[in-house]
Amino acid sequence: MTEDFNAVSEDDLHAYVDGALGPRERVRIERWLDENPARAEEVRQWRAQAVELRALFAGYARSDAGDRERLSRSSGTEEARQEPDGQDRATRSRAGFVRAVAAGFALFVAGGLTGLYAPSLLPSGGARPSQIAESLPRQAQSAFLVYASEVRHAVEVGADEQTHLATWLGKRLDHPLTIPDLSALGFSLVGGRLLPVNDKAGAMFMYEDGSGRRLTVLLGRNADNRETSFRIDESDGVETFYWIDGPIGYAVTGEVPRALLQQVADECYRQFEKSEATKS
Repeated sequence: MTEDFNAVSEDDLHAYVDGALGPRERVRIERWLDENPARAEEVRQWRAQAVELRALFAGYARSDAGDRERLSRSSGTEEARQEPDGQDRATRSRAGFVRAVAAGFALFVAGGLTGLYAPSLLPSGGARPSQIAESLPRQAQSAFLVYASEVRHAVEVGADEQTHLATWLGKRLDHPLTIPDLSALGFSLVGGRLLPVNDKAGAMFMYEDGSGRRLTVLLGRNADNRETSFRIDESDGVETFYWIDGPIGYAVTGEVPRALLQQVADECYRQFEKSEATKS
């Protein structure tokens, strides 16, 4: 057991969460996590914290062409030397820098909770409606990246408890929910989970097709009660169709062809609308 533990270090796990590993190393870590459920749960919590941090600061995110150069300078200028486990030193340095930034954000959030920073960051009325709408695809993409790759803990409640899942999440959102049936498009329900969306309870349903491709449907409260048409957002190959309808915002996310994802979004919209009409 000690030998197995030493085979994967704390730095390896953080690099895995940060996405700083190559394909072979990532597979090795995932196999190790399958055999070490306690550490796998810890890694899952790290990922969830990263999602919450990213969502929290989504409204303030800015980037420019010089960001990558500044990141490289901060990571050190020493040439990469190959490490025994196949991971180069520069990669470890970048992972360490990302963790340092995450730690700084965590301290920043802690200070904000005590009232030290919040007044200077947020308008007196809280987040603006436009910020909430714009952050929806970011949160949906973050949730997809965290949970769609999970094998054992992708969902909290499985498809075999679909009625319970809809009732439970509906109560948390204070909005009756109907889980879309996407079988006509080749996707079956994996299950769902509760997660934060815009600092309130949100819901995520996950689907999978015969080839193992997954997509998610995210629902969150819409504070400003505006209606919007379909919009598309893309980040690093992950695409999201999203819209806001009355009190709820919806986002369909996946790494599938855009035409297929739009079909899924259209079908979800149709079924959600039909459900609302039936209840009214």
